Amino acid sequence: MSLDPRIQSVTQRIITRSATSRAAYLARIQRAADQGPARAHLSCSNAAHAYAATGADKSALAADRAPNLGIVTAYNDMLSAHQPFETYPQLIREAARAAGATAQVAGGVPAMCDGVTQGRAGMELSLMSRDAIALAAGVAMSHDCFDAGLWLGVCDKIVPGLIIAAASFGHVPAVFVPAGPMVSGLPNDQKAKVRQAFAAGQATRAELMEAEMASYHGPGTCTFYGTANTNQMLMEFMGLHLPGAAFVNPGTPLRDALTSAAVARAASITHLGDDWRPIGHILDERAFVNGIVGLMATGGSTNLVLHLPAMARAAGIHLDLEDFEDIAKAVPLMAKVYPNGLADVNHFHAAGGLAYLIGDLLDAGLLHPDTETIVGTGLAHYAQEPKLKGGALTWEDGPRETLNAKILRPSHDPFQPHGGLTQLSGNLGRGVIKTSAVDPSRHIIEAKARVFSDQEAVKTAFRNGEFTEDTVVVVRFQGPRANGMPELHSLTPVLAVLQDRGLKVALVTDGRMSGASGKVPAAIHLAPEAAAGGPIAKLRDGDLMRLDATNGTLEVLAEDFTARAAETIDLESNNWGCGRELFAQLRGHATDATEGASILF
Repeated sequence: MSLDPRIQSVTQRIITRSATSRAAYLARIQRAADQGPARAHLSCSNAAHAYAATGADKSALAADRAPNLGIVTAYNDMLSAHQPFETYPQLIREAARAAGATAQVAGGVPAMCDGVTQGRAGMELSLMSRDAIALAAGVAMSHDCFDAGLWLGVCDKIVPGLIIAAASFGHVPAVFVPAGPMVSGLPNDQKAKVRQAFAAGQATRAELMEAEMASYHGPGTCTFYGTANTNQMLMEFMGLHLPGAAFVNPGTPLRDALTSAAVARAASITHLGDDWRPIGHILDERAFVNGIVGLMATGGSTNLVLHLPAMARAAGIHLDLEDFEDIAKAVPLMAKVYPNGLADVNHFHAAGGLAYLIGDLLDAGLLHPDTETIVGTGLAHYAQEPKLKGGALTWEDGPRETLNAKILRPSHDPFQPHGGLTQLSGNLGRGVIKTSAVDPSRHIIEAKARVFSDQEAVKTAFRNGEFTEDTVVVVRFQGPRANGMPELHSLTPVLAVLQDRGLKVALVTDGRMSGASGKVPAAIHLAPEAAAGGPIAKLRDGDLMRLDATNGTLEVLAEDFTARAAETIDLESNNWGCGRELFAQLRGHATDATEGASILF
């Protein structure tokens, strides 16, 4: 089927908007490519330092004939999703030798766990850790010894940070290597019920701990469809994984076979051969549009509305909220994975997963079919799924019909016709709301505001029984310049309890919500933020507000609102403790949320 004209229109708009910066980017990476394989320019002393500890690979490296692959790893064993990466370097080195190549760990990057830092001071480093990851990965690749990169990362900021770095070395081919989700544990909806019961004083801490440990119980990505698993979807829609690699569980023969195959593929697409596939060419405007289509079709994390513009900027491409809005209008919601439904990502994968989804969207004309990927030209490769047969890895066509219509539906019979992400605008500025998990009866909320400057104050008001009527809970001074834009996910149980009590409640903030948040309407990422004098800083308790996700508006219904002066608060306490002092000077340079909330661009 021909490409949907709505998708084509958005793509052309991005191409036009990005013309100058994209041309400059492509020229830069072409100049780097024209110098030939980087290792050829190392002096003997440079090379000796680089190869001194490589043992059996030293002679192959010195000969400069075999591709040398750089491994950038986000391994640590505090993140369950990244713990499997501990054994990857040895597996990769062995696979590289089998493919006639060599491989070295170029460097490691930080990888923090948002699940550990939710509601704590460390969460204020979370979003900016994305840019720190990009910087650290840039240092790793700066040795200029590598013919291709193998990028090991999964979770929230890690993949976006690695993409930014990989795009900065756009002449170097890049293969992203996942680790897969943990096997299913306690269902996510049951865990959420225990959290709400604890917030309401109806469950003990021991009961809460038992539920949490039964949900997060082993190696692999958390099984809900939050930011980490949205990242994994994105890498397939953008052609940077091997097809079908995202949701294969760790520690399985198929997982190891896919990792070895990723190494062989990286070795085959370097500038030394005849199928050079630099990441800067793969990451074009069509690839980013395809990624946004995947975000909408799956009801993915709102955090990607921050990450994708920053990722695109690294490749000379400018995305805007209107691009997300217009793609959401064109792309239906085809998946129901927690928090949008009861299924987890393992159930989604079993129902047909990404192979089914991509195949259907291609048939519907909602994806660019002719993008470049690490495995070849055309996204149809990603409508296939990997199989192990007789110990050999092969790819077969994925299912053409859903295997569970409660989890995954075709585009002509979706869960809802809209992708579930809406741009909000009005006299409070611009923001977004994710509606895929919000009941339609709550898409419009009109109520008085309660204004807070931190999430702990909201929890205190809840414990004191202060929420007795329909309320728009405003939490401001949570933007990137104020305190690094932490997720406010720890408010989810509190707001859900109020909603379950029959109140109409919404959240309005210049901060973030977790990719796992859903059923409470939340207008997030408001820009300009309060710390920059944005309109949200003018709000007062009792102001009547109207959030209308149907028409995409967010308004304060007070006649004197625009004439008010913006309030300020003392933000000094955000600058100290838990490493925050190291980021304090950087935060002042952060861009608005609409531009990716980055300190790099």
